[in-house]
Amino acid sequence: MNRILVGLLAALAGAGVALPAVAQDVASLAVSPVVIAPAQSDLARTIKSGLAATYYGARKDSLAYREAQKLYFFYGARHFEPIWLDETNGAVGYSPAAQKIMKLFGAAASEGLRPSDYLTSALDVTAVGNDPAKLAALETAFSAATMRYATHIYTGRIEPLSIDANLDIQPKQLDQSALMLELATSDDPAAVLAKLEPTHPEFLALKARLATFDATQAERPITIEAGATLKPGMSDPRVPALRQRLELPAVDGLVYDEALIAAIKTFQAGAGLEDDGVMGPATLTALNGGAPVTREDILANMERWRWMPRDLGKFNVFVNIPEYRLTINRDGQETYATRVVVGSTKNQTPIFSDNIRHIVVNPYWNVPSSIIKNEIAPKTRSNPGYIASQNMELIYQGNVVSAYQVNWAAVGDSFPFRVRQKPGPSNSLGQIKFLFPNKHDVYLHDTPSKSLFGRAFRAASHGCVRVQNPMEFAAALTANEPNIDRASLEAMFGSAERWVNPEQQVPVHLAYFTLRVGADGELRSYADVYGHNAKLIKALGLGDAAAPVIADAAPADTTLSP
Repeated sequence: MNRILVGLLAALAGAGVALPAVAQDVASLAVSPVVIAPAQSDLARTIKSGLAATYYGARKDSLAYREAQKLYFFYGARHFEPIWLDETNGAVGYSPAAQKIMKLFGAAASEGLRPSDYLTSALDVTAVGNDPAKLAALETAFSAATMRYATHIYTGRIEPLSIDANLDIQPKQLDQSALMLELATSDDPAAVLAKLEPTHPEFLALKARLATFDATQAERPITIEAGATLKPGMSDPRVPALRQRLELPAVDGLVYDEALIAAIKTFQAGAGLEDDGVMGPATLTALNGGAPVTREDILANMERWRWMPRDLGKFNVFVNIPEYRLTINRDGQETYATRVVVGSTKNQTPIFSDNIRHIVVNPYWNVPSSIIKNEIAPKTRSNPGYIASQNMELIYQGNVVSAYQVNWAAVGDSFPFRVRQKPGPSNSLGQIKFLFPNKHDVYLHDTPSKSLFGRAFRAASHGCVRVQNPMEFAAALTANEPNIDRASLEAMFGSAERWVNPEQQVPVHLAYFTLRVGADGELRSYADVYGHNAKLIKALGLGDAAAPVIADAAPADTTLSP
């Protein structure tokens, strides 16, 4: 069989077989032409028959169908000849490339994957003898296991939408034909597959932490007990432990002094908290590492990093929902950060990536149909003056109409109007919004309601992301724009809506990570506010995850705002 492979590869160098071009990026989305070459040996015909039966017998919308189709096209382009089996002294075994890949399967746990997903009984080479049908089944089973491993390491084991409809993330696609051929002919298939692994620093940090997780847990920082909020000048029996936790020299006394306050402020700033030097519940939780980190948490967050685009953009906006925090990053370094308010558990902010294309100053707020139906329509029917009191307009067939001129009795339960809120200080979007047009109709925006930014729990909007310091954010966002800056945007403030189109579209990522790796290398955990983490842990087969416990829950935001 080795002779078959050598002969086949030699033929490929000529013009005998048309094969898909090998893309330089094995993760390419390039579409290759499908060429099915005739089988030329008994084993090849057996392989073809088995692949065809699986391909045509699978349900077309199933994962099995997609996997079988890729295998059929791949082997069809190479006359259905084997690549993973080798013959030495009349005995059939795995090729050198296959043996190296088997070692990767065995070490899959170090990648956050399950060896049992790949090392199945179907790969037992000792059970096939020289039976052509069994050899064909073994060959194709190894290819299927290899593609499964490559897909898992590249884009994850679980399709995001199978967890929740708000995880609007399309799995990345592999050019698997090119990858399989590269693996089969490479002296180092491990290096080929390593190119598929995410290169995001936090993914690599989680992978490293997974390798030493038990030891890390044993060295967990000292826990600070719960108690009263600590303010400057107070005395408290927890002060010695707090000084030890923050690596300050021990001193006599229990006073919450200036050195300790300064250390707390530094810690708060690094954790994305308000750096006021007061040790309240949120700071205490962060000091104690949040909720206890489990191996399952690490694996689930590694999976989510595999869902992310491989390239986040050299200059990008990153919103982490559980952290209630927005950052701007340049070349992997955080250059700006601010607090955000995100969707409530009932009106969740969807998770996806896009590009900021427009900045709108003095925006109208086009009220979503759900808010019109549930909140505005009932109030307007009972009080036509409600629309004007909210600085809103009724729109009917493209024209503004007065609520007092509507015969509400004739309208009945229907409400054939759009509603928009006019620009102004009371507008629910504030003075500016940042658009990345999407089917969810969510965006980043200002807000006149600032009180929620002071809370630790900030899941309270109707789905959009409210930015605490929108003009500071605007200045940082337009740092690369030659004709747009904070001053030029503020000069547009007024009563007329103004659209600004930056020259560069900035990638924006609405993400969901319950574990982040800080600049100090420590893991910080955040509440599973929407329950996505618990559901993913269960889908990964890691056991029943406990329902998330959300502490410090904010009351519902009763203002009409996105």
